[in-house]
Amino acid sequence: QVQLAESGGGLVQAGDSRRLSCAASGGTFSSWRMGWFRQAPGKEREFVAYILWNDDNTYYADSVKGRFTISRDNAKNTVYLQMNNLKPEDTAVYYCAAVRRPLPITIAIMTQVKNYDYWGQGTQVTVSS
Repeated sequence: QVQLAESGGGLVQAGDSRRLSCAASGGTFSSWRMGWFRQAPGKEREFVAYILWNDDNTYYADSVKGRFTISRDNAKNTVYLQMNNLKPEDTAVYYCAAVRRPLPITIAIMTQVKNYDYWGQGTQVTVSS
């Protein structure tokens, strides 16, 4: 079966950097569109970033644009999220997700939780001030 496994979360201080990884197995990773979402306590899961089939096609939420970078290594079946200048409001469980279905590639579609087919279990990122 398809599995996504996030790693790299932990405790950091405001202004620090952290790199998250998501390893995929059991599917054709190179054909998937990949995304990162996050969920803070008491809030709904929100979009962070997505990437299509290569590093040239990415999109970010306004809250992280300029600080976060999504990338992928298809040879390793892995997608990454480089997080720089972390802020306390970035504290959340970060989830890796994949779109398998041939959906139209639009911002409205790619930023919604409901359109992703596979999800990891999440990795906690806590940013202290």
